[in-house]
Amino acid sequence: MALAETQLYAEVSTKHRSRSPSVLLEALLAKGFPAHLAQKALAATGQKTIEDATKWLHSHCNDPSLEDPIPQEYALYLCPTGPLHNHLQEFWKESKRQCGKNRAHEIFPHITLCDFFTCEDQKVELLYNTLKQVSNSFSQCFPPSITLSLHSSTSYLGFFVGDRHANILKEFALAFSSEASALADCHVKPCLKQLHLTLAHKFYPHHQKTLEQLAKGINPEESCQWVAALYSRDMRFVHYQTLRALFQYKPQNIDELLINAGDFIYLDPRQQSEVGEGWVIGTSHRTGCRGFLPENYTERANESDTWVKHREYVLVTASKIFTQTENEAHKKLDGEAQNPSMSRSTNNLLSLQNATLRRAVLVMRHGERVDEVFGKSWLQQCLTADGKYYRADLNFPSTLPKRKDGVKHLEYDPPLSSCGIFQSRLVGEALLDQEVTVSYVYSSPALHCIQTAQHLLQGLKLDQKVKIRVEPGLFEWTKREASRMIPNFMTVPELVEASYKIDTSYRGNFPLSSLMPSESYEEYVSRSSAVINQIISACPSKGKGIVLIVGHGSSLASSTRPLIGLPAKDSSNFAQVARKIPSLGMCFCEEVKEENKWQMVNPPVKTLTHGANAAFNWRNAVVED
Repeated sequence: MALAETQLYAEVSTKHRSRSPSVLLEALLAKGFPAHLAQKALAATGQKTIEDATKWLHSHCNDPSLEDPIPQEYALYLCPTGPLHNHLQEFWKESKRQCGKNRAHEIFPHITLCDFFTCEDQKVELLYNTLKQVSNSFSQCFPPSITLSLHSSTSYLGFFVGDRHANILKEFALAFSSEASALADCHVKPCLKQLHLTLAHKFYPHHQKTLEQLAKGINPEESCQWVAALYSRDMRFVHYQTLRALFQYKPQNIDELLINAGDFIYLDPRQQSEVGEGWVIGTSHRTGCRGFLPENYTERANESDTWVKHREYVLVTASKIFTQTENEAHKKLDGEAQNPSMSRSTNNLLSLQNATLRRAVLVMRHGERVDEVFGKSWLQQCLTADGKYYRADLNFPSTLPKRKDGVKHLEYDPPLSSCGIFQSRLVGEALLDQEVTVSYVYSSPALHCIQTAQHLLQGLKLDQKVKIRVEPGLFEWTKREASRMIPNFMTVPELVEASYKIDTSYRGNFPLSSLMPSESYEEYVSRSSAVINQIISACPSKGKGIVLIVGHGSSLASSTRPLIGLPAKDSSNFAQVARKIPSLGMCFCEEVKEENKWQMVNPPVKTLTHGANAAFNWRNAVVED
């Protein structure tokens, strides 16, 4: 723990303790829990129920920081509910789909009244009393509606609160700050600058017009009840990333972390550089324990997903009074008061956005290769003494395609494994379920990419309608090739003879003979940019048809960033990023017709995730002692 933090916690812990424990606290003391831990559990769970606090204490029994006097941080927000909130949630969803995640998506819609401050665990109940008293005193002057006007810049989009109503909100925040300082001995800083409700923050400048157009579909005069809500967060993980566990993981080693599906994990980005590939090190929000866990068992979560709502007071506009409401602990912050039916204006907005989309490009990494499982010498493992292929493991493909020069060149141009074939067809079927229509398919000349494209088309039931265009320019960065040479790829006639659905009339934009061994990063970026632009130019709009590009891990960045107007990634970490792209990992770009630009949105299907399955020797494992 840093020295400054140690001094802060020591200062907090030595302050005068409250002598009026709540009913909840008395119940926990009766169960035998120490007072300081009972107060900590109540503060961490929002002082809702004895069951919540007890469960928290049992979950954190192995938490190494359990005894540390670390207070929670609290903030006072004004949050919309009702129809306006529903429209804001639709904006959150659509802006994320069309422009990707920005800082505003980390937190639910709100106006900040008092930013985060610390409060001792034993004095949190005094904050509740403060909020209640201030709310009651403002009940006769709080506005029944709040004037909001849209404001936009290259990195910010949001509603500014009108001056007349902003002054009332500032007085409310100032009164809460003064009372909290007096009653709970907290240093609370009210927000006295321009009050605002953020819609988007720290986004790419080229997304500004799209976000503005989406925001114009929100009517700020829509019916709304405003809620003054007190939230808390764990101050230790303010600058950490938050992950959500997708699956349960049981530790195999003592330094690994037990996680259950739905758990939240805090990650310090500064500590990940020396962690093995495919792993991260983090701290469990549920247990407080720290350890290693597989990265592909998680997904990014929002910062506010781990926050706790303590108390809220809802403004009843008809009578201009506040009524206190208490919700269940850990209620989903971004899902309150959701209406299952979308409003007419939001439907019109989404229809307008869909109408402006012209073409779409789905860039995908190939499926699992045999050499990824069995190593670079995979071919030696499945050839007999006289050079005939046999299936040494069920994950080897049932057959190898015939080549005029024999199978030796397949060592550097490996096929898909059996699992890779299954992965590809499964993703194709998922695309079919989502009613995705593919009009064009382009593939790297690598055999495993062509096979991936073929099985994707089979899953889509398009293998008899759409043919594969083999584009040499889509091959990966040649400097990453372990052999330091360009593989001897199968020719188009060989591919056709092997029953691959190849477009024999297609002539690549980048001749195979032009691929240079160990090309520089700048040469690779230039090649990729030129090829993707030539592909787009050759594919006119045809309804909702998608251009499918099957390439390599490096293709996802090198083929999409030029489209959406982003510069190439830094060469120093490009290879490391490319290695982390999983089998069938994908990126999806759509073209906005009226603005003549492309934007990256969520792919039509989720990425495929699965665990490892090691080789098994029954004799060694079962028979021999």
